[in-house]
Amino acid sequence: TPIGQRDYAIARCLIDLGLRGCDVANLMLESVDWRSGILTVENRKGRRVVQLPLPAQTGQAIVNYLRHGRPVTTSRALFVHHEAPIGDSLHVTGIRGAMRRAFERCGLGGQFCNTHVFRHTAAVRLQRGGSSLKEIADVLGHRSLESAMSYTRVDLAGLRTVSLPWPGARS
Repeated sequence: TPIGQRDYAIARCLIDLGLRGCDVANLMLESVDWRSGILTVENRKGRRVVQLPLPAQTGQAIVNYLRHGRPVTTSRALFVHHEAPIGDSLHVTGIRGAMRRAFERCGLGGQFCNTHVFRHTAAVRLQRGGSSLKEIADVLGHRSLESAMSYTRVDLAGLRTVSLPWPGARS
């Protein structure tokens, strides 16, 4: 459905780029540089402009939405309402609601209720892919490494493969 295409593109922006819901709500058509494959994000929380590489899967989801799902509107907002007020910019509450409904459809409504879980997922994926803490902080738009550290997790399974057994423990 057109709303499904929009919500899928939103989810890709959240999980692939680690964006905040408010950052996605503020994306404009001009935010995407298709020739360079760059997404420019005006990070409201840090009051900074961040340029991120646009992953192919995310770009394709946005293209599908723009070509086949987005209603005709004069709004320059990338993601817009499909119900009254049709064509107006989708606000962060609409993005949160769309993701909450997706969690519920997947049977995860009891575990997840907001979009912030996608930032954690993006950070962990970057960490497991070998990105440095500085790179993760840059993607998430953090100025300090301490802020980015709260999004990463210790890879216990990976540590078990390289650690020595505890003295006196059963193998």
